[in-house]
Amino acid sequence: MAAELGSITQFLENKTFLVTGATGYLAKIFVEKILRVQPNVKKMYLLLRASDAKSAMQRLQQDVVEKELFKVLKEKHGENLNSFISEKVRAVAGDISCEDLGIKDSSLNDELLKEVDYVVNCAASTNFNERYDVALGINTFGALNVINFAKKCHKVKMLVHVSTAYVCGEDGGLILEKPLSLGKSKNGSNKVDIEVEKKLVQEKLDQLLSENASQKETAIAMKKLGLERAKLHGWPNTYVFSKAMSEMHLVASKDNLSLLIIRPSMIISTYKEPFPGWIEGAKTIDSVIAAYGKGRLECFVYNPETVYDLIPADMVVNNMIVAMVAREKKYSTEIVYQSGSSSRNQVTLSNIDDFMYRYFSANPLFEKDGKPIQYHNLTLINSMSAYRLYLAIQYLLPFKALQLASRFSKKYEDMYMTLGLKIRLLTRFIEFYKPYTYLMGIFDDTNSEYLRKALRETCSNNEAEIFNFDPTTVNWDDFVVGSHIPGLVKYGIKLQY
Repeated sequence: MAAELGSITQFLENKTFLVTGATGYLAKIFVEKILRVQPNVKKMYLLLRASDAKSAMQRLQQDVVEKELFKVLKEKHGENLNSFISEKVRAVAGDISCEDLGIKDSSLNDELLKEVDYVVNCAASTNFNERYDVALGINTFGALNVINFAKKCHKVKMLVHVSTAYVCGEDGGLILEKPLSLGKSKNGSNKVDIEVEKKLVQEKLDQLLSENASQKETAIAMKKLGLERAKLHGWPNTYVFSKAMSEMHLVASKDNLSLLIIRPSMIISTYKEPFPGWIEGAKTIDSVIAAYGKGRLECFVYNPETVYDLIPADMVVNNMIVAMVAREKKYSTEIVYQSGSSSRNQVTLSNIDDFMYRYFSANPLFEKDGKPIQYHNLTLINSMSAYRLYLAIQYLLPFKALQLASRFSKKYEDMYMTLGLKIRLLTRFIEFYKPYTYLMGIFDDTNSEYLRKALRETCSNNEAEIFNFDPTTVNWDDFVVGSHIPGLVKYGIKLQY
């Protein structure tokens, strides 16, 4: 074993990266971090889904560089930013769902094969209820396309693959940082075979085509198939099932390529770098916060013993970078690193309820008529049977009365429709989050803690701070109320009417 990690910023100097999924949330933070802490990085090739080089460059500007995430880098370089980006970053038009990553420019392809040191795969469809053909194409076979490309690179040192901690399915207890076994389903009843899954998808698509199914009908059928296949094998949704299959096959097919698998839990906004609270879109628990902020969430079903594993996005990126350095310097030979907080700094739904109430009570959003929304603590219901009783008392009985009244009076019809929609949406929302609100697992992070210890003990204090990914340093009260929810309101989604 090496005695120390040494300087991480120096390690990044003169290195060349190929980053997939470059317009995604985590990938952007990774790219910004490298460019900011090590301006002498040799090159960052960013794979972007685009038809040609011009379109890829436009996406690089609009979806990456022009984001507020890069404001610290802009302040640092000023009017020289564009020349710096032009020198250090190159947009690559491609698609990981295609062989050779869909790169059509042969000279650029040769350049990548010659120059790339590290491949970082952040590309994924994170939609829990994604079309099965899309999820398989990106999350599963896309990951295999990435590793096959990486193995062709002449001097590649490593593939870093971003997965999710929730490949565990609905396991309980201590969930270890161990690779998944090839072909092993969660329920043990069926063998997972990606070629079988691919064939089933194609057969279903062919059937739908022969029936002249519409695009909407095809999308619905593909989503249904994905959920059926996931549940058949013991996973709660298409997203985690497709990510689990990718992990299995990456480990099985890596040969001599050094492979890292990073499993983040529920990623939230940035903790400190480049500044607190930056987020893009709704990430996991943020859908709950957004619904509450809009005054549309009054109750939630949960298990009082469930821990919500939250982790800031910049800590995930730091974990990725430190793991890369540790592997390269043979400080660690582990493949899987879980990036989360549940084993060391726990958050419960009661905590989150309190955070939401305190923030929005002091900073209310407004109804369409301009009146501030009135907030109350969520009604927390600790079982599905109690939830159904709550629905009956709060909604279903008046709903039935309105349903009857609407037959005789037009004035009740709108109320009837609104209440009916509210019941359906609330029920769907609760069912959607059930696999996570009832998850009785704690994510082990022994491998990641080993790296944190090395970071503290063998790196300078300055670098230990720059690359910090210790969840125990997060005060959830201060961070969620003071940075995360304000960031969600400002950057994440349109909460205001």
